[in-house]
Amino acid sequence: MSAVSLFQPFTIRGVTLKNRIVVSPMCQYSSVDGMADDWHLVHLGSRAVGGAGLIFVEATAVTAEGRITPGDMGIWDDRHIEPLARIASFIHRMGAVAGIQLAHAGRKASCLVPWQGGGRLTPEQGGWEVVAPSASPFREGDPLSRPLDLKGIEEIVEAFAAAARRAIQAGFRVIEIHSAHGYLLHSFLSPLSNQRTDSYGGSLENRMRMVLKVAAALRQTIPAEMPLFTRISATDWVEGGWDIEQSVALARALKPLGVDLIDASSGGIVPGAVIPVAPGYQVPFAAAIRKQAGIRTAAVGMITEPGQAEGIIACGQADLVFLAREMLREPYWALKAGRALGQEQKWPVQYERAKPS
Repeated sequence: MSAVSLFQPFTIRGVTLKNRIVVSPMCQYSSVDGMADDWHLVHLGSRAVGGAGLIFVEATAVTAEGRITPGDMGIWDDRHIEPLARIASFIHRMGAVAGIQLAHAGRKASCLVPWQGGGRLTPEQGGWEVVAPSASPFREGDPLSRPLDLKGIEEIVEAFAAAARRAIQAGFRVIEIHSAHGYLLHSFLSPLSNQRTDSYGGSLENRMRMVLKVAAALRQTIPAEMPLFTRISATDWVEGGWDIEQSVALARALKPLGVDLIDASSGGIVPGAVIPVAPGYQVPFAAAIRKQAGIRTAAVGMITEPGQAEGIIACGQADLVFLAREMLREPYWALKAGRALGQEQKWPVQYERAKPS
């Protein structure tokens, strides 16, 4: 039998993943003051036990004001390091690689957790001031965002670099920049949310400037052997917004700065965009960026079946597959995928007696 592409090792800089299966960053909204706790250890640890090669911690805020909700995980303070280190250590003990996604929510910050409705927090509920490239709010009726001045931009770039230093201390081996889904960096990219007239707005070159500065700062901060990923929304799904052609241009600009892989998602810049959601609907974006920008990519979005994931890797559409909701449903997806594809994976010794014969 020919080797299964999904279970081939993948080396990027000084890190080798045992397979091409990645647990996508998924917010749990279960932190207090940004602290990881036992929920996060069990949640992420079980996915490592389940056989994935790379396990990402959820979008982790680089400033307290950069949280989507008060329940978001954070890495803006040294006291966040120890509980994150415990998680990273366990993931590595299970033979997987621990990664962390660094994020700032921008104009989508200061919200209730989803199961409380997700709307903007009022001052009485503990809401805070929201920053963005321009004053326009995400939802009609929300308070106006405060446009960042040049000093504020530099402070956020430094916050990303400081967060990366803490992530290194915590033992993470891969860092991803969150520049998708309408959060701060994406909102600089999209003309739908960026109405600036200075060097950070207008032309594509100017709108890319913030993301490129963050990427350059992180590459200068982290070790040469540490991979640096960037998640983008490859399209806004709205006419006149960010699109795949601009995404290819961004990927081409990020590559010489030391970004190693583009994690190609989509949407999130405006509410109500019409998105043709279907199995693998974002895979063509990863394929196009990989081919046209000459950079490694990851496919994400409604990847649920082993054969589907194998086809994406085997056909060269992407180098990695990120699974999100399917991993919430099935922590042991990778072990079961190996069996389904005829390439049995090693089970944890504690579970071997339950392995199907």
